[in-house]
Amino acid sequence: MQVLFINNSGAGFADYVDVADGTTIDKFISERLPAHQADDLLIRVDRQPVPRNYVLKEGDRVSATPTKIQGAARPAIGI
Repeated sequence: MQVLFINNSGAGFADYVDVADGTTIDKFISERLPAHQADDLLIRVDRQPVPRNYVLKEGDRVSATPTKIQGAARPAIGI
């Protein structure tokens, strides 16, 4: 089956990808973004947050956005 995968990491991209029936969002992310930990991503399906055990369906729209950007400085408080 196919799902639309929107990767908002780095330059980002969007493309339809083939996934096996019964694939959970946790497995999908670990296969597609092996350098990222799921805890460091905002993962949504059809614009809604989903649990790790969510099973993907034909035509789902999956987006993954980093919540932590390596090297980013913490904003100064009290300025």
